[in-house]
Amino acid sequence: MKKLFCKSGTGIGLALFPPAVLAALEEVQTFVGKLPMYALILFVIVVIISAYFMRLRDKRGAPLSRIFGERKAIHSVGPDTPVAECVRTMSAEKIGALLVMDGERLIGIFTERDALNRVLAAVLDPVSTKVSDVMTKDPYCIPPTTTVGAAMELVTKRRFRHLPIVENGKVLAVLSSGDLTHWLVKDEVGEVQELIDLAARS
Repeated sequence: MKKLFCKSGTGIGLALFPPAVLAALEEVQTFVGKLPMYALILFVIVVIISAYFMRLRDKRGAPLSRIFGERKAIHSVGPDTPVAECVRTMSAEKIGALLVMDGERLIGIFTERDALNRVLAAVLDPVSTKVSDVMTKDPYCIPPTTTVGAAMELVTKRRFRHLPIVENGKVLAVLSSGDLTHWLVKDEVGEVQELIDLAARS
């Protein structure tokens, strides 16, 4: 009898509530019912992000030789090459720097920054100016055993955009800061998005 009275009292009380309040209560009940599902999705996303950063840390410890194995041919010119020809080559190949070689020996690097600051700003004739006169001499070089993380730190702190990779006096590759960044995030974004989509569908 007591239970019946409580139930009827609750029913009368609910009947006195406006329809908007009842609708809000139903929405709260629906949301509370979905909480475990939301918690699961959140947990999966946290795990995915943690795995992503762990893999990123592992990739930062990889040697540079893993990157330049995927690179194309090294673009270089001789010291007597006119600046205009260098700029045309850089534009055609869509690259930001050329190595300046004296035979097999690296003597300098000519970059977009050199073209801007040492040629255009100095009002030099790019047709008659030799690249050896405006190149960055004796560029900073690193061995192929250098880690990706160390190379990233180098380009960040010293503001290098291009790093020649040299071993026993032989140039193996030239890596840009963009090459390093691209290699670090390659495949990761797509994988994370796929896992997030999978979590959202579950």
